[in-house]
Amino acid sequence: MTRNIGSIDRALRIGGGVVLLALGAFGPLGWWGAIGLLPIATALIGWCPAYPLLGINTCASKSG
Repeated sequence: MTRNIGSIDRALRIGGGVVLLALGAFGPLGWWGAIGLLPIATALIGWCPAYPLLGINTCASKSG
């Protein structure tokens, strides 16, 4: 597993996940807000399983 999530992507995933969790806990989403754990988990791991299938890599590559 090579990292494929960059720093901006990681921040957006954590922010979006926290918003979904908050909407689930205090808002209209109810238990569906638990889906916010998915973007948080992928951000912490640094790897998104959908990105290789789609050919996406937001991680900054070092040219050598």
